[in-house]
Parts: sequence; C-alpha cells; structure tokens
Amino acid sequence: MSELTSKSPDNEIPLTDSDILDSEKLAEVYDVVSDDFLVVNDLIPKMLSSEVELVEEIGSYIVKAGGKRFRPLLVLLTSGLFNTKNMDANKLAIVIEFLHTATLLHDDVVDKSALRRGRLTANEKWGNPPSVLVGDFLYSRAFQLMVEIGNLNVMKILSDATNLIAEGEVMQLANLGNFSLSVDSYRAVINCKTALLFESATHSAGVLAMSNSPKVNEDHVASIRSYGHHFGMAYQLVDDLLDYVGDKTIMGKNTGDDLSEGKLTLPIILALAKTNGKEKDTLLYALKQKSSANMEEIVGIITKSGAIEDTRKAALHEIQQARRHLLNLPENEYRCALESLTDYSANRIF
Repeated sequence: MSELTSKSPDNEIPLTDSDILDSEKLAEVYDVVSDDFLVVNDLIPKMLSSEVELVEEIGSYIVKAGGKRFRPLLVLLTSGLFNTKNMDANKLAIVIEFLHTATLLHDDVVDKSALRRGRLTANEKWGNPPSVLVGDFLYSRAFQLMVEIGNLNVMKILSDATNLIAEGEVMQLANLGNFSLSVDSYRAVINCKTALLFESATHSAGVLAMSNSPKVNEDHVASIRSYGHHFGMAYQLVDDLLDYVGDKTIMGKNTGDDLSEGKLTLPIILALAKTNGKEKDTLLYALKQKSSANMEEIVGIITKSGAIEDTRKAALHEIQQARRHLLNLPENEYRCALESLTDYSANRIF
C-alpha cells in the first residue's frame, strides 16, 4: 500500500491507494440508487421554491454545497432493500436532507463556524439572522412534505427526532466549560445530536416500506433502525477523531474546529481522564481559551494518552454493531451497498 501524501501517522491519516479505491466503492453505492437520486435532486429546487428571493438563495447555497448526503442515501437504500421504492420514499429522502440542512444552518450560527464543506458557511456569507430564519424555513418545508407523504407513523418518528435533536444541541451548549464531562454523558449528546437523524432516516423508511409491503415486518424495521443508530454513532466518532488527526483538504473543513469552539469530544474527554500535570493543564488551557494554536502539541498529548486509539476502537465497535444488524435483512444489492457504506466509514480512520 503506497502513500500518496507524506504526513506524520501521529498527526494525520494519510491518503493511500486504498482511499482512492474506497471512493470508487462509495460511488458504486450511489450507483445502486442513481435513478432515485436524480429524481430527488430534481425535486429539491422545486421544494425550495419561495417568493422570498433570499430564502431560495441561501437554501440553494447550502443544499448544493456538496456533502455525501448519507442520510437521504440511507432512505433510498432502505426503500430499495425492501423493494418499496416509490415517490413517497423520494420525498422522505428530501425531508431528511432538509432537516439535516436546517440543523447545519443553526449549528454554524451557534458554533460561529466560517467554513463547511470547503466553502464559507451561510452565516459567514449572509450573517446570522438570515441563516437562522432559512433554517426555520427548511424545517417547516420538511414538515409540509411529511404531510404530503401522509403516514402518521413516519410523522411521529421525525417530529420526535426533531425535538430530541434540538435537545441534543442545547445539551452540547450546556456542556461547554464542563471539563469533567463523562463518556456516557457525551454519548447521550451525540446520540441526540447526530445519530438520531441517521436512525430516523432508516427507521422512517422502514416504517414506510412496511406500510407498502406485507413482506416487511417489525423485525426488519427494528434491524434497519438499529443499523442507522450504530452507523450514526460511528459517523460522529469518526468525525471527532478526524477533527484532530484529519486533513483539511480532504475533509473540506478545518482541523481543530472543535477545540477552537471549546467543544469536548471523545478524544479530548478520554485524554483529560488519562493525563495529569503539565499535559492535562495544556489541554485544559486550550479548551478554556478556545484555541487550536498549539494543535501539534495537543494532538501529541492526546495520541500519547491512547485517546486517539481508544476513539478508533469505539468507532469500530459501532461499525461492527451496524454490520451485525444487517444480517437480519434481505440479501440483495441494497444490503451489499449498506455494507459497503459501513466499510467506507471504517476505512476513513484505518
């Protein structure tokens, strides 16, 4: 395996030949639902339509900013998995994307982020008030689409999820400055803030499939829901890790962003528990000052403590759990695609 970049293994994850293959593998996952994605992408501009020009401008800017769109992808793969692809499933994929985009707009305002997916954030470009209000617009448009789908069980799943996601954001905000935050408390935050929307994507798509096919049962829905949960937990843990050991040019955002916001994530929570003396003081000072100025030293301390490796193991555990739940589901190209998607997440940190 040859490295395509020369980066220190302690500080950054190198881009290797296998990463290129992983990208090709990821493209194959999207190919499985390419026709449905074309429909979804055609519908999104129509669903963003508004008489207020700024709403369309900001909405289009953030939706078209790129990203892998894993959440709507999970909806489409789930509907394909159960052989229940239809227009309602496509609309559900858009609902999930709009809910996610709304949270991004609000998150970037709260976190004062300037860069996302390699571009200026909406709040950096237009200011905070328009970003918040367009986020609200996307929430309301998502609920309008839910009404069009007309499945009360789907509406309950997503309305409950939206409420808990908001609670997760507040929990994270309340935890700023709590340098003794436990791993369990942190996992509760990321379950609400991140994993829940992945879980809701697969859960709602499974419930919608069950309403359209007698071949889909509650065990199937429970399994695909659990897959979404563990995939979402792994996704956040991988993101936590890459904020310390990733590559800005690959990620499309700055490394050290979490530290600059004084945000406690799993690597630094574990490192604080394992260090003492000057090393612990260095970590606490960086958090209190919300500074990533000494990033190389900080990453060295976290790596030396074993927190980087422990975070990798935690992410891998979630990935393994996600794969386990797929074993209970129909064997077809969509399940293979879900397996490949899970493997892609694992390969980002190994």
